[in-house]
Amino acid sequence: MSDKNHQNDEQRGVAVKERTKTKRPKLYKVLLHNDDFTTMEFVIEILTRFFNKERTDAMRVMLLVHHTGAGVAGVYTHEIAETKVAIVTEYAEKHEHPLKVSMEAD
Repeated sequence: MSDKNHQNDEQRGVAVKERTKTKRPKLYKVLLHNDDFTTMEFVIEILTRFFNKERTDAMRVMLLVHHTGAGVAGVYTHEIAETKVAIVTEYAEKHEHPLKVSMEAD
C-alpha cells in the first residue's frame, strides 16, 4: 500500500492493521552422552520411548553415542527440549542409570 493511500485511509477512519513478520523459534538439539555404565539396550529404550525413534534408527543413534561420545536424540523448540532433558534424566535416575542428557542450540 502506498503512503498516500495509507494516509487517506487514516483520514477516513479506516483501520489499517500492520502485519508483523513472525520468526521461526530457535531450535535445540537434545544430546545423549556416552558413559561406561548405561547399557546400549537402555539407550535404545530411551530413544524409542521418548523420542519416537524406530528401533533401527535408535540403534544407529545409540552406536553414534557409543563410538563418538554423544549423539542427537532429536531437535525441538527450547521448551520441548528442556522437558525432554528433564523427563529422560528422571527416567534414567529412576532406573539407576547415570545417562547424561543435555541440550544445545542447533
